[in-house]
Amino acid sequence: MGIFARLARLIKSNLNDLISRSEDPEKMLNQIVIDMNAQLIEAKKQVAGSIADEKRLAKQAEQEAATAAEWERRAMMAVRAGDDNLAKEGLARKKEHEQLAEQYKVQWQKQKQSVDSLKLALRALNAKIEEAKRKKNLLIARKKRAEAQKQIQETMSGLKNASAFEAFDQMEQRIGQMEAEAEAGAEIAEEYSGDVLATKFAQLEQTAGADEDLTALKRKMGVLPAEPPPAPREAVRVEHKAEEEALPELDAAEQEELARALADLEAQEQAELRMKR
Repeated sequence: MGIFARLARLIKSNLNDLISRSEDPEKMLNQIVIDMNAQLIEAKKQVAGSIADEKRLAKQAEQEAATAAEWERRAMMAVRAGDDNLAKEGLARKKEHEQLAEQYKVQWQKQKQSVDSLKLALRALNAKIEEAKRKKNLLIARKKRAEAQKQIQETMSGLKNASAFEAFDQMEQRIGQMEAEAEAGAEIAEEYSGDVLATKFAQLEQTAGADEDLTALKRKMGVLPAEPPPAPREAVRVEHKAEEEALPELDAAEQEELARALADLEAQEQAELRMKR
């Protein structure tokens, strides 16, 4: 575990050095990730060396156990040949290799435990570095957003007395004044052009049309009674004609006055019919 302790101290020292130099945050974060990746590669090499040592110890333990078994076979062969002294020497050599095999086995077990711990630590370190990469991107995004906000504030504060916005307000007021003057000029021109009477009649027709539409809607809804049927005009004319025929002969002045009265009466009837519609 001393490997990762040294790695942590090295990363921390590099980080403190970068912060003390007050470099650009984005460049500093990128450099930190680069340094961490470089140290991770170094840690992987050292862990790989520890794994190689573990395999070498396991192989040596197997070789010593195989050598001990070989010396035991030779001792048995000496016993069969009736040479006990040679058999004892073979057993002594067997014991030596058995002791070495046990020592290698103990060292291999310790190295294996250490390698397992190093593998776990290496995975955790790799996960931390990946997390640091993701956090780096988030911090860079926050830094850019802060820079944009700062730029906006500086731009807003750079507008002395809001002169630009005041210019827009002044232009809006001037345009409004121009529009008011144009409307006033149009009213004056209409007043002195002799079309006032036509305008008043046009307004009256628009209003009358709206009133007629409203009356028709109310009759459709049943709010007002239905429109009465128009009186037959032919009958009126027949009656007028009969009256004319029944009247005695009149002089020219009386006939002219009677014609005017009849014309006024007919005009009044037509006006009433229009109002009913």
